[in-house]
Amino acid sequence: MVIDSHQHFWIYHPEHHEWISDDMSIIQTDFLPHDLEPILKENGVDGCIAVQTAQTEEETEFLLHLANQYDCIKGVVGWVDLRNEQVAERLSKYKEDPYFKGVRWILQAENDSFFYDTAFRKGLAELAKFNLTYDLLVYHNQLPHVLDLVHSFPDNKFVLDHIGKPAIKEEGLVNWSNDIKKLAAFPNVYVKLSGMVTEADWTNWTVEEIIPFIDVVFNVFGAERIMFGSDWPVCLLASDYRKVKALVDNYLKKLSDKERALVLGGTACGFYSIGS
Repeated sequence: MVIDSHQHFWIYHPEHHEWISDDMSIIQTDFLPHDLEPILKENGVDGCIAVQTAQTEEETEFLLHLANQYDCIKGVVGWVDLRNEQVAERLSKYKEDPYFKGVRWILQAENDSFFYDTAFRKGLAELAKFNLTYDLLVYHNQLPHVLDLVHSFPDNKFVLDHIGKPAIKEEGLVNWSNDIKKLAAFPNVYVKLSGMVTEADWTNWTVEEIIPFIDVVFNVFGAERIMFGSDWPVCLLASDYRKVKALVDNYLKKLSDKERALVLGGTACGFYSIGS
């Protein structure tokens, strides 16, 4: 099964999606499963993981509602207030829905001290009790704090979104790669090959400038901890779905059939407990 491990749905509203600035006008519209289904089919993708973009339980419920309507959605990474004293009860409620696979908090928008927030960490610990995953959305300069976080929670399952958002446009390979190598030493951490084109120059990115970053990820994580993700529709800022998928497909040609199968679906199915 080929799985897109990272994409989004929303009904656009300026007040709810303030992060979509005017230079992102191409995505200032609705994106729903009926828009994605033919794209998945055209690109040989069997299903996807819908990931949150708003820090509200209303959006979590919206995504779960879609998942229960559309076969293409295999799982949902939602948002739950991990700092709430009743977080265990909230997780228990959502866990009743088999499509609820994990949680994401938009850490890239938080200051450094948030990574060490007692309430946040207490809530994070609850995820392991429910066999729920955690998606790490951070900028490359936040990776040292991520290292402390994953070290503190060896029983949690983490996945690094967008390969840790390296500064591809500024050729920022060295510092990022050093932190990525350290992060890969933790066996409970996985990584998504997603969001790379939007970390490069949106209008002038090249495959050649992205390849060295992919090389680092494969060298230290291995296919068994890497999963493909399109980051649709955000990827439309710099590319289209076909080109994003082709970027990964072409790289995988030099790997074995087993490795390709893992990156294109097997890793995601295992990580998000799809089909179980």
